[in-house]
Parts: sequence; C-alpha cells; structure tokens
Amino acid sequence: MKNLKLIDKIIYVVNALVATMLLLSYLLPYFPPKNFAILSVLSLGVPFLILINVLFFIYWLIKVKKQLVLSLLVLIIGYFTLGSLYKFSSSDLEPNQTDLSVMNYNVRLFNLYEWIPEKGVETKMIDFIESKAPDILSLQEYHPHKNVDLSFFKYKFEKLSGKKVMNGQAIFSQYPIINSGSVEFPDTSNNAIFVDVVKNQDTLRIYNVHLQSLGIDANVDKLKQEDSDRLFKRVEQTFKMQQFQTELFIKHKEQSPYKMIICGDFNNTAFSFVYKEIKGSLNDAFKVAGNGFGRTYDFKFFPVRIDFIFANKEFEITDFKTFDNKFSDHYPIFATFKLHE
Repeated sequence: MKNLKLIDKIIYVVNALVATMLLLSYLLPYFPPKNFAILSVLSLGVPFLILINVLFFIYWLIKVKKQLVLSLLVLIIGYFTLGSLYKFSSSDLEPNQTDLSVMNYNVRLFNLYEWIPEKGVETKMIDFIESKAPDILSLQEYHPHKNVDLSFFKYKFEKLSGKKVMNGQAIFSQYPIINSGSVEFPDTSNNAIFVDVVKNQDTLRIYNVHLQSLGIDANVDKLKQEDSDRLFKRVEQTFKMQQFQTELFIKHKEQSPYKMIICGDFNNTAFSFVYKEIKGSLNDAFKVAGNGFGRTYDFKFFPVRIDFIFANKEFEITDFKTFDNKFSDHYPIFATFKLHE
C-alpha cells in the first residue's frame, strides 16, 4: 500500500470491501431464507460481485501490482466452493441416437400480452422448439395459446390454473407417460409437476419445478422507479416462500423410485439456498457440459442463470446449450444424456 498512489489506495480499499463481500457470499447457500432472509437476498448479487472482482484482478494485472492477489485468491476459493460463473469448455462427447434430449423453457405465456412488440412470436417459439426436436420439453408459464401447436409431441401432461387466462406448467414427451402428478404449492400459481416416462426398458421421472417469482421487472427504467424498501421486503418474502416450496418438493423427490431429471425455473441463482437443496447430489448439466455464462434470463446488468437441468449420476451428460433467442424473458436450455445401467 505504501508504494501506491492515492487513487490506487482508494481503489484497493474498495477492492478489499468487494472481495470480502464475495467471500462471505460463499456461505449464503447454507443460510435458510426463513432464518436469514436479508442474507439470502444478497445471493442475487453474487454474479455481479464475481464480475467486479474479475475487473479488479485485471486492473492490478495491467498495472503489475501484487494487489491482484486479493481478488484472485477470492475467485479461486469461489471456484472450488460454488463452481465457476463462466464455463470455459464443454463436454467433448458427441450425442448419438441413444441419447435422451431435454429442453427447458419459460415461455412467458407465449407472449400473450405482447411484451415483445413483434407479430407471431408464439409461432416462432414453436418453430424453434420443433427444429431442436427434444425428446422431453418442460415449459413454465405455459398457456394453451390458440396459435400454439405442439402436437408433434406424442404425449403431454399439463397443470393449469386461472379463470380468465389459463396458465401453468407442462411437460411434453416423445415417450409414453405412465404416471403424472403435481406437488402443490399453497397460495400461489407456482408449483412442481412430474411425469414418469418409459424409454426402452427404463422408467424415468422428469420434474418441472417453478419456484415463486421475485416479481422484478428486467426493464432498467421500471426497476429504477421501484421503492427500494418495498422491493427488498418483497424479495425477502419471496425467498421465504421459495424455501417452503423447496421443502415440499424435496419430500416428494425423495420418495421417487426412479432415476430422475429435474428441470425448472427456480427464480434464483446457482449461489442460493434453494439451488443447493434441490440439486443435492445431482449433476448440474451446465456445469458438466456447458460453456460461457449460461445466462438464462434477460437481465441487462449482468448474466443471470436461474433456469436449470439436473440429473442423477446414472445419466452421462453429453451436451448442454443455452440458446440466445429473444422470444421470452427467459432463454431456452437444452441438454442431452446417455443413460448408464
């Protein structure tokens, strides 16, 4: 510090504060929101803290200063604790005809209220899905839109609610569905649904989980108009609801006799309590075979990954992709698997 200019001393103090915040955030997945709601809210900012620390590291690297060690050390600890925000490489394995392919997509009611000022968004979404031809399709905020035709799937299960506008979740499958149901979340339109499908001689369980929404508008101007105290309290309450929903889901999940794949929109990041609890011992398809930031939500400030595909270790994850199309406020994710006996 003695050899630093005044401006660099100030920058290093800020660097130290941000690095400390990031280091403390690594503990957030272990604090239940019901007991530590304020701390849990900070999990939303972990991607931002990581990016800021990367910038500090680059700054000190360019200046050839030993102060780069601080952010570098914190980032390395985070990599081995929670995994990387950015994946540099993907799986080298090639999918083949024995693979199972799964797509997860929050379709935002197929643009029913024209949030995207473009004609035919719903049919473009369906054309995209058909072009990727997943064996299993998991949809959140599904709505039986009059222009939506998913009949190229042989089987489906949907769970809808609402009086004026029916909406909810759906799972479409190319394999026979022999059982289906839902995990009811009280006092909300969100829930988790499941299907048991038969592929060859295997029965597989597919879950579609949609946890409580934060109700945050990704539009920067609208976000600036939000009352900060009210926004903070709303997010706190939402995280508590997410924990309760997660506890209900895990009880159901633990009773499943089958190998499983869990898809969903968790409305929370990979640095959260609910992510850790739902994932458990399962593999995160992005962490195994993805690349880049894996951004799944259209948030302009920094990349946010809140949509996930998990699988039992019996599934070899051979590929994972996030598609950068803007037909919804979420981006579709796609994973392929090879099932080992």
